[in-house]
Amino acid sequence: MPRFFVNSVDDENIIIDGEDANHIGRSLRMKPGEEITACQNGFDYLCRIEEITADKVCCKVLKKEKSPCEPNVSLTLFQAVPKLDKLETIIQKAVELGVSEIVPVLTRRCVSRPDEKTFSKKLERYNKIALEAAKQSGRAVIPEVKELTSLKNAAAFLADYDIKAVCYEKGGINFSEIGLKPDAKIALFIGSEGGFDEEEIDFLKECGAVPIWLGNRILRCETAPLAAISIIMNLTGNM
Repeated sequence: MPRFFVNSVDDENIIIDGEDANHIGRSLRMKPGEEITACQNGFDYLCRIEEITADKVCCKVLKKEKSPCEPNVSLTLFQAVPKLDKLETIIQKAVELGVSEIVPVLTRRCVSRPDEKTFSKKLERYNKIALEAAKQSGRAVIPEVKELTSLKNAAAFLADYDIKAVCYEKGGINFSEIGLKPDAKIALFIGSEGGFDEEEIDFLKECGAVPIWLGNRILRCETAPLAAISIIMNLTGNM
């Protein structure tokens, strides 16, 4: 069944406009009486199309339920910026796996070093990738890709998290040892191609982050976040 994200809903009616309305009427050629799913803030709304006009689709809400596709943990991925288009792949797959938001971080070993203005120009595309990945995977929330920030600024928010983890190739504990549990708010730090240097690891540890070891094999920067997110989701019953 087609799924669409909406900005506002009530318990009886939903109006879909913009590109999605055009997609429903022209591309999908749907008609009044057919059903779609509207999504907002973790809820799925089963709707029946009542009217289709040139610029909007009016729907009647038949059923509201909490989405079974949304994880019971809130996971923020703090991803050091990689080279080329690797960040696009990380965003797409991380959203599919269940992250709540993605914060690109500039660290010492980042080979790609865009300035804030250059990065901001790409942000709309990154969030569109997140939107499409959320639709494809059946999510009921669109994870946001944030503005580029420094490691220091990112660490300033760690007090808001229940669990803080940083993946480190030189050793650490396993994810099973950090007290993962449902409803936890989790911060996950992943390095770029060169990883984190020792001073950055020490700094994150001072801020409460726990080094995590992903095993004997060194993972690429686009593989490590997907492996770590999968482990977290599995250990919290979200796979």
